[in-house]
Amino acid sequence: MADSVGFVGLGIMGRPMAVNLGKSCAVIGFDLDDSRAAGLPNIARAGSMADLAGRCSIVCLSLPSAQIVEGVTIGAGGLAESLKAGSVVIDFSTNIPSVSRRIAARLADKGIEFADAPVSGGEPAARAGSLAIMVGAAQRTFERCFPYLSAVGTSVVRVGEVGAGAVAKLVNNMIVGAAFAVIAEGFALAEANGVDARLLHEAIRDGWAGSKVLEVSAKSIVEHDYTPGGTINMLEKDLGYARLLATESRIPVPMTAMAHEVLVAGQAAGHGGSSQPAIIEMWRAAKELPSRFGRADL
Repeated sequence: MADSVGFVGLGIMGRPMAVNLGKSCAVIGFDLDDSRAAGLPNIARAGSMADLAGRCSIVCLSLPSAQIVEGVTIGAGGLAESLKAGSVVIDFSTNIPSVSRRIAARLADKGIEFADAPVSGGEPAARAGSLAIMVGAAQRTFERCFPYLSAVGTSVVRVGEVGAGAVAKLVNNMIVGAAFAVIAEGFALAEANGVDARLLHEAIRDGWAGSKVLEVSAKSIVEHDYTPGGTINMLEKDLGYARLLATESRIPVPMTAMAHEVLVAGQAAGHGGSSQPAIIEMWRAAKELPSRFGRADL
């Protein structure tokens, strides 16, 4: 492993990932919000991205959008201007496949390798070092990156060349987004008919409805606790990326489109910064409608 690894983006996911990586090698962190780097064990702080790039040959990214990733890597003042030839950039962010490929091509012109390696599992898995990582990279790059990927995840799968990791992550979040949406409406339907949410969860969790999404959703719904690990805003962004990819690919994705609209409605209702199960509060807010109007009027 490299003497020092850079980590750009120390937010909800990046902080615990950088800490876990720091158990295996020296990590130098950077975030525009300098307070995020405070108090992190085994993480040194860079004064700027240029400072970080001058001290590291491996740089990891965990950033909130494709636009920001592109700016950080190949934009003005980005890593491409400071990293030495032979360096590697590992992007743990959820990106648009075409953007990942564009970044890889521009970095390759500078002799810099690139792997798109988005993660799944949320903040709990980031803390536990048990993320699922979907990697798009050349085989040689994947092998070079594997020790760093293994430091933050337990499932590390190369799914193809650059861009393939982003495709796999968007498909993952299509499935996750649809699950969050139907669980919210299902639990709302149960509550409207007098079935306790806790008992409903107990009854269905070991059947085919059982899933990690159900476990996360049910706990939040029962406790009315929507402390963010992931947020509605984040998932809405990812499903927007998936719909963009589907349009480019001429593949219809009606279930994803409906789940996306539910998340947009959740944002409009003021829940964007909450965890995804908070969308049920839209149904709870409307629960008085059947008593206000006769069923024949609905």
